[in-house]
Amino acid sequence: MADATETVKKTIDQATAAAKAQSEKVQAQAETAQAAGTKAFRDGVERSVAGLSELNAQGKKNLEAMVEATTAAQRGAEALGQQAIAYSKKSWEESVSAAQSIAQARSVQEAIELQTNFAKSAMETYIAEMTRMTETFTTSMKDSLQPLNARVSAQVETFQAAR
Repeated sequence: MADATETVKKTIDQATAAAKAQSEKVQAQAETAQAAGTKAFRDGVERSVAGLSELNAQGKKNLEAMVEATTAAQRGAEALGQQAIAYSKKSWEESVSAAQSIAQARSVQEAIELQTNFAKSAMETYIAEMTRMTETFTTSMKDSLQPLNARVSAQVETFQAAR
């Protein structure tokens, strides 16, 4: 019986050792899988945070470009407004002066000549002023769109680099 007890004890010890070895193996595999999962999760979170940071930086640059474009447009509008006021004042003064000259004309012929000269001068001044205002408007639009064009170009380059 001692042999049987010894055999059972040996069998139990072997089974216990095998179960312990199997348990340690499973535990090591679980720890490896958990470490790999944790690393993958951490890497994913870090990439997400980096992506969000990049998105935030791009958004900030886009907002700065919009502010710059709006400021340039405002400067252009102010310049156009000042030109319009100056032209209106000059045109009014010239009209009053012409009306006074026409009123002092000694004959109908002289009044017609003064009116013709005034009309010709007023039209030339108007065309010159409209040309000047068009140039100011065109420059203002270029200045306003430049920061936005720069941001679009930067975004296109970023997208092309990512491909």
